[in-house]
Amino acid sequence: MEKLKFFVVVLLMGSLMVSCSKKAERFELQDENLVGYVNPMVGTDVHGHTFPGPVMPFGMVQLSPDTRLDGWDGCSGYHFTDSEIYGFTHTHLSGTGCSDYGDVLLMPMCGKFSTDNKEYSSHFSHDTEVAEPGYYAVKLSDDDIDVELTVSPRVGLHRYKFNREGKRYIVLDLEHRDVVLEAGLRKHSDNCYTGVRRSYAWADNQHLYFAMKFSTDVSIVEPADFDWESDSLCRPDKPVYVFEIADSAVKEVLVKVAISQVDEDGALKNMEQEVPNWDFDALRKDASDAWNHELNKIIVKGGSEEQRKVFYTAMYHSFVHPTLAQDVDRRYRGTDLKVHSSDDFTAYTVFSLWDTYRAAHPLYTITQQARSVDFIKTFIAEYSQGGRLPMWELSSNYTGCMIGYHAVPPMVDAYFKGIKFKNLESLALEAMVASATADELGKRDFARHGFMSVNEEHESVSKNLEYGFDDWCIAQFAKSQGDKEKYREYMIRSQAYKHIFDKSCGFMCPRQNGAWKEKFDPKEIDFNFTEANSWQYSFYVPHDILTFIDLMGGNEAFEAKLDELFTTGSETFGKDLKDISGMIGQYAHGNEPSHHIAYMYNYCGKPAKTQKLARQIMSEMYNSTPSGNCGNEDCGQMSAWYVLSAMGFYPVNPANGVYDIGSPIFDTVQINLENGKKCLIVAHDNSPENIYVAKMEINGKPYTRSYILHSDIADGARIDFYMTSDENITFGSKPEDIYQSRIEEFKVVPAPYAKTGVRTFHDSLKIELACIDDNAKIYYSINNGEEKLYSEPLTINETSTLTFHSECEGYEPSKPVEAKYIKIDRDRRIKLLSKYTPAYSAGGNDALVDHLRGGNDFRTGEWQGYYAQDFEAVVDMVDVADIKSIETGFIQDVGSWILLPKYVEFYTSTDGVNFKKIATVNHNVADNDYRQQIYNFRCEPANCRARYVKVFAKYYGKLPEWHIGAGGDTHLFVDEIEIVEK
Repeated sequence: MEKLKFFVVVLLMGSLMVSCSKKAERFELQDENLVGYVNPMVGTDVHGHTFPGPVMPFGMVQLSPDTRLDGWDGCSGYHFTDSEIYGFTHTHLSGTGCSDYGDVLLMPMCGKFSTDNKEYSSHFSHDTEVAEPGYYAVKLSDDDIDVELTVSPRVGLHRYKFNREGKRYIVLDLEHRDVVLEAGLRKHSDNCYTGVRRSYAWADNQHLYFAMKFSTDVSIVEPADFDWESDSLCRPDKPVYVFEIADSAVKEVLVKVAISQVDEDGALKNMEQEVPNWDFDALRKDASDAWNHELNKIIVKGGSEEQRKVFYTAMYHSFVHPTLAQDVDRRYRGTDLKVHSSDDFTAYTVFSLWDTYRAAHPLYTITQQARSVDFIKTFIAEYSQGGRLPMWELSSNYTGCMIGYHAVPPMVDAYFKGIKFKNLESLALEAMVASATADELGKRDFARHGFMSVNEEHESVSKNLEYGFDDWCIAQFAKSQGDKEKYREYMIRSQAYKHIFDKSCGFMCPRQNGAWKEKFDPKEIDFNFTEANSWQYSFYVPHDILTFIDLMGGNEAFEAKLDELFTTGSETFGKDLKDISGMIGQYAHGNEPSHHIAYMYNYCGKPAKTQKLARQIMSEMYNSTPSGNCGNEDCGQMSAWYVLSAMGFYPVNPANGVYDIGSPIFDTVQINLENGKKCLIVAHDNSPENIYVAKMEINGKPYTRSYILHSDIADGARIDFYMTSDENITFGSKPEDIYQSRIEEFKVVPAPYAKTGVRTFHDSLKIELACIDDNAKIYYSINNGEEKLYSEPLTINETSTLTFHSECEGYEPSKPVEAKYIKIDRDRRIKLLSKYTPAYSAGGNDALVDHLRGGNDFRTGEWQGYYAQDFEAVVDMVDVADIKSIETGFIQDVGSWILLPKYVEFYTSTDGVNFKKIATVNHNVADNDYRQQIYNFRCEPANCRARYVKVFAKYYGKLPEWHIGAGGDTHLFVDEIEIVEK
């Protein structure tokens, strides 16, 4: 088996350590009943976005109460602050920041029925709720009905106990939550019905089919005018159905509901195979046993009761997603939305990869090796069927959410850990490269320049950094497959971080027109970063850390920068993002970009600081109450961080088989591996005070490094930590004890930059070039002319394009940087009569008259945004002139709440006081046209002489009913006001 050089070194080092050591003392922890430690309510309050209802490990059905119809904190359908239940639905997302699912709602009623959710909903009290793995119960207080829920992988089983006299009803609402594309119900047999619900929300076209069966005789009373004995679907305008229990004396009714992404027949088969009877208690026990089996993969002893509750609840939440997507007959729906079948793997869905590649998937390589193969084979199947690897895939839909091509790291990580996807290696590499080179999301500019600029792509800093890491992963995999050309190409691409690191301030900074973006503040949250600011992204170089430390100025400078991160003020400004939470200084544990940073101290020889912070984060950011998550659960990532850190390690680089040492909180941890081996972790003298690692042993042999290897765990090593309260430890601090995260082949010299950010000028412009590497030589050309060695500032007198790159002996050259400078005749002044949103300033008050047009995406920061108001501005041309035309551009992005104005009016004046309307311009773009598009409102007045031009745009108003944000206010985004003189 061919392995990469650096993997060979670290894996052999681990295996030699095992073989040469004396035999360490062994003991074995026996399986326990661990489900009692789990509280599914954790994360249901504040912004955790979890749900409390039952789900099997990675199960297709998530059967849970819905208490909220919309809103960001209603993403999971349930929020702990609510007091009303609308019903119980069979699909839910755990901890996401976007809303979807909530399919096939059932709600029991007594005495009377309604198809209006305001009337069939019921109040409840948390005092009557019971939530445990595989089981949920609650009393619906309005009608005094006790509800119990349990599940199999593909089936939900309801048990309703009616405590009042009166007719019994069960409402089936297929209209609940998402926009319905297709819905219908048909009678399959006595007391058994099947149906379809195809919907639009986060997933554009979610297919869901279901089969439901009642334990007693029922009839349908709404709609009442349909022939239920026919074989056709009943598709009323309002797809809400009401079943009446035939015998009103029946106290207890059970309903089982199976789902499928394939068809109704698939749902029936799922139900028949998984829940053939009505034994609720047996099914509940099966679900509990399944969870107990999963939780026993890691047995912990010691620590506090609270820590054990947090740990096993975190394990539970780590194993909710990804979600089973294949029926018992092996069929599933692919990303081409066609039905496929597979016998050699099980298909899954809900891949929140921007989150989960960091810790959840590395955790799965320890606890879910077989499922990891299924996940990866699902990735490859999605590429084969849909043309790309998943980024954020949901029910076979590419949502386009988040950034990166983060299916790649889990594939590479698993491969080098011995979790193989045999005979698919060539196709896997093809899929990786296709994801990296697709003409989307700035990837073309990234390949051409070695990085992308603000004006080329929104969230450019984050994308540069995350694309770079993904490319490093591709390079390693290409090398393992003997593809030297791709190895070189992607190693070069992986060093994009060098081109956006501003040495003068020590931050990763956005670049614009060859220069550093002006008015940079590392605390600002803007469209240059993904759900973060520069503080939270500036330490993201997981594959070349030691080179990055050198760029920062060495270990002391790097340590000081980390110290500043964790001690500076926690205030941020710009975009209002609730995701940025769980603050320690500017460290934000509530969102993923920060998750590795506490472990970065290991790389500058200060592991004690990592150990202290790891304990602090575990203590302050997690607890076992409903508010126990400091941010979104994010499909298991938030919890996986805790599971790994509590055991004493975390993967800063989630694709190299290395785990960086932190501070274990339990006395003993036993990892029961699928290969039959058991890894034992023992923390001696562990306590809340003894948080530092004084020394370590692996298999009884002294060990001094600040990291362990996956091979240590996979081989069933015994790992001993000896803890102390003395922070002045030397363990793991020597250079030879630090993992050598350094790119040695195809090193790239940083790209040069222009010192001026000016893009327009009047007479002439002086341009200085520089590079953060003082040894680099800079070469330039103007307007594709002769390339010259840069030695002194350049002066241009006409509109010009400057191309420049850097070279250095022993390094690969940087790719060409382009900067365009536009010569303009004279300044114009503008007075804004409306107030723009600070986060969408486009650079300030003069942005609309700077002769620079915004691009095709409002998120590049070059469009000025106005919220819930009309737009009005007056342009002063300085002198009276004959006007040929006036044009103002607006952008529409319906999915982002940005709509074109209803109309635009143009006025002119010679004195700035008395204005005359010269034109009203309308448009014919539909408000439900979701394409991102620019519309230029233009007029060409006859005989128009003026100095002042006023532009008025009437904002769209509230979002219409068909929009996911119905009733909310809209934005206007404008750029530029162009006035052409005769």
